[in-house]
Amino acid sequence: MTASVKGNNNELIAKRWAKALLELVQEDEGIFKEEVLGNLRQVVNVINSSPELSEAIKNPAVSVEEKQIVLCKLFQSMLMPVVYNFLIALNLKKRVNIIPEIAEEFSKELDELKNIAHVSITSAIELDDNRKEDIKNKIAQKINKNVLPEWKVDNSIIGGLIFDIDELIIDNSVRHKLEDLSKHIIKE
Repeated sequence: MTASVKGNNNELIAKRWAKALLELVQEDEGIFKEEVLGNLRQVVNVINSSPELSEAIKNPAVSVEEKQIVLCKLFQSMLMPVVYNFLIALNLKKRVNIIPEIAEEFSKELDELKNIAHVSITSAIELDDNRKEDIKNKIAQKINKNVLPEWKVDNSIIGGLIFDIDELIIDNSVRHKLEDLSKHIIKE
């Protein structure tokens, strides 16, 4: 139970930091938000590519000063100044360990700003391109956003579609309808 509370807390903190960075970036028209996101992902990739570095970043026993030296050597010439300074500020506030979550939240904030929704669509069979385009357009019209679909096939749903729109699941599958019917019959 503590892990989920901590996870939610980190998510909230990451969201705040991501929003702050996005606000900072929006103040300067010369900075491209996508480039900032690319830099954040670069930091995450570098950290994740080295188990030792990843462990050092997450380890509270490693001092802020020691982390600062490592971050400076690794990222000062690699990142745009706003992202590098952000990374240093994270370290000073002892939050550099949640940089992956911040990058993810920044990506979500950027999508929200650009009115983009990521939608996972599961069907029982492979759909042709025309059908996919039709479904994508209908979803975009319903939610009034630009839709970036991810298509999946799961023959266990028998028929119909399952939509996961920004973590809201709409299950319109035959399997789901049969399960509901079964539950209804059992209650009677």
